[in-house]
Amino acid sequence: MTSLKDIPLAYASCSIGCRDEHTLPKKLEAIAQAGFQAIELSMPDLVSFANSHLRPKEQGGKEIDDYDYDDLCTAAKEVKSMCDSHGLKILILQPFANFEGWAEGSEERKDAWKRVDGWTRIMQAAGTDMLQVGSSDSPAEKIGTDRSRFVADLQALADKLAEQNFRIAYENWCWSTHAPLWEDVWDICQKVDRPNFGLCLDTFQSAGGEWGDPTTASGMLEDGRSKEQIERDWQASCTKLGQTIPKEKIFFLQISDAYRPKTPFSTQEIDGLRPRGRWSHDFRPFPFQGGYLPVVDFARAVLQTGFRSWFSYEIFDGGEEGKGKDYEMGPFAKSAMESQEKLMAACASS
Repeated sequence: MTSLKDIPLAYASCSIGCRDEHTLPKKLEAIAQAGFQAIELSMPDLVSFANSHLRPKEQGGKEIDDYDYDDLCTAAKEVKSMCDSHGLKILILQPFANFEGWAEGSEERKDAWKRVDGWTRIMQAAGTDMLQVGSSDSPAEKIGTDRSRFVADLQALADKLAEQNFRIAYENWCWSTHAPLWEDVWDICQKVDRPNFGLCLDTFQSAGGEWGDPTTASGMLEDGRSKEQIERDWQASCTKLGQTIPKEKIFFLQISDAYRPKTPFSTQEIDGLRPRGRWSHDFRPFPFQGGYLPVVDFARAVLQTGFRSWFSYEIFDGGEEGKGKDYEMGPFAKSAMESQEKLMAACASS
């Protein structure tokens, strides 16, 4: 436990608040009062703050969108000032999605690089040096499956961000088209081979991809392997992670659990979201608060690498039905600290 007590803690701004009145300034206050040292700044939160702070609709202001980078930079400076006043660091700007794999000359590729330029400007204004990039979930028929193309795109992105001493934390999204597993993003990271390119690992993304499945009655994978074999394979994966990834290549670890859906999800895409994408959006409580994924196994594996840097809570708790959950932000943020204490105790005793 001694080595685990000083792990720095962050909270994702997008994953707290359930009412319109839960604005970004109030989120920051709740996160800071709970004892966190940093936030992940979410682009939707920044856009919402920019609209309420710079161009209130009641004053006839034009709505600010994700591409109004001048206004978003102005807002980001205000957010940095608020964070400074609360003693909070802005750990990262997130979530940068669907970057890699687009065909040369395509409109999607042009848009991806336009977003790079805009988001890096925002990073400068916010005073953060790290960009979270999720492994693309764009359709395979559009981005293909050739890993060498993804690697080349991510090398170009890393080189671009290195010009400003910025880093990339690359995350496996468990519904990703080409890199749903931690082994996928670690392989890509090694091939990218840039000092500013590392990993964002995530208890939900890995446990929910390798062990859990929201489309089955059991809530576990049902792919022809026995339940016992799935468990053995999961434990082997965790052991491999702990023995494989250098601690300096893990830039931060995101923490959440998942509810087992009472009714298995359809395997079809709904509103453009794959089943695990829908699961991720609304069914992710704090560990030890009703979820069922083997979160402790994965957190312990990450710690076994020697990693003792940022743990960040990213919670999308819509209740067991995923339909929404009303709460006060102060007690909600403090319950993250309770989960952290239980998680560290479990990791230390196992």
